[in-house]
Amino acid sequence: METVLAFLIAIGVLVAVHEWGHFSVARLCGVKVVRFSIGFGPRVWGWTSSVTGTEFVLSALPLGGYVKMLDSREGPVPAHEKSLAFDVQSLWRRAAIVAAGPAANLLLAIALYTVVNWQVLPQAAPVLPSPVAQSLAAKAGWVGGERVIEVGLSPEALEPIQTFEDLRWWLTQAGMERSVIYLKAMDSGAASAARAQVRRLDLAPLENVTADASLFVAIGWISPFSEPVLGELIAGGRAEQAGLQPGDRVLSVNDVPVRDAYALRALIAQSPELPLRWRLIRGGQEQVIVVRPSSEAQVQAPNPVGRIGAMLGARPEMVDVQYGFSEGIGRAVEKTWDIAGMSLQAMGQMLTGEMSLRSLNGPLTIADYAGKSAALGLVQFLSFLALISVSLGVLNLLPLPVLDGGHLMYYLWEAVTGRPVPENWWEGLQRVGIALLLVMMSIAFYNDVLHILG
Repeated sequence: METVLAFLIAIGVLVAVHEWGHFSVARLCGVKVVRFSIGFGPRVWGWTSSVTGTEFVLSALPLGGYVKMLDSREGPVPAHEKSLAFDVQSLWRRAAIVAAGPAANLLLAIALYTVVNWQVLPQAAPVLPSPVAQSLAAKAGWVGGERVIEVGLSPEALEPIQTFEDLRWWLTQAGMERSVIYLKAMDSGAASAARAQVRRLDLAPLENVTADASLFVAIGWISPFSEPVLGELIAGGRAEQAGLQPGDRVLSVNDVPVRDAYALRALIAQSPELPLRWRLIRGGQEQVIVVRPSSEAQVQAPNPVGRIGAMLGARPEMVDVQYGFSEGIGRAVEKTWDIAGMSLQAMGQMLTGEMSLRSLNGPLTIADYAGKSAALGLVQFLSFLALISVSLGVLNLLPLPVLDGGHLMYYLWEAVTGRPVPENWWEGLQRVGIALLLVMMSIAFYNDVLHILG
């Protein structure tokens, strides 16, 4: 229920802001708005403004919305209202009205990211975990425990970072571009930043790049460094049966040193039903315990994986992050710009085949993420809303005939040729646009089903 509610709130806010952009600029340009609808299909609730004459409506299908303006192409217009029709406005006014929807979504994202930046947020420090086996980081010699203090795409232009999330953002940008990223890092145990070294990590070998968890698996760093300490145990699980206890700190498994919780998870996962000799510290005393992980089949894994029925890993080192008034706004603008650029880049890579169409998500995945982000708290939900708002704004600017970007392309044609797109062309392009949109929606829905089943 929480997921459904969070999804409806998210879609309602994003659609309302998008349509408000069209509505407000239409009113500024002197165009009469007949209907402002959140959702499609039959009317569920609504009221009509006595000032503007606009009917504000909630409709049955919440996946979108529309602003219906007075337009002589759609029916007779009374003589005294002809100057209020959309189609008689100047080219630049029509273009401004159409562009206002996506612009409103981008401005909403900036506002939401700004609010998030102004909060005091505890976040994981940029300390690296043990890299995934055979990943780019592992092959480059990273071992885990290094603390990253500066990052950049050039060794001469490094920027300081405060959190592991900052590092993920840099890795995402570099990964999408398959470029070289430079990290200034201190080795584990180093006492001074003066001993930090700049190291190079080439991300060019990445294949089928997707801005999701698979990207960080390929690079090698999935989550921040966490000490290999046991947390809560599941009653009757293999950990409890072996005599393990919460608070045990693992030193080695089968004489292989365990650097962090990720390395411990990996050793357990690859050892189903195999006896593992754990050397650990409990209450200041060293002990040796044999643990035999259970075997569990997974949909996404061809072979069973080991499980012991215990929470693994201490809480990562945390830092409190808060940005000032102007810096919070500046970072919000920069992040919105970067996400918009990455979204366009991803769409281009999907068209050229460089990125898998599996990256295209639909309403079911969005609903899932909406519920998860809402469960984490208001700040996480606002960040999710901002991300989706950027995506919605960019998507609507694509030059597909049925989208705002398609209409802007019509106006570009009109600006260049001095005449509107011929009506027969317009009708044909609309049909093509609808067909392409249906194909995209079908792929997104298929991906949603795979995401749920996986």
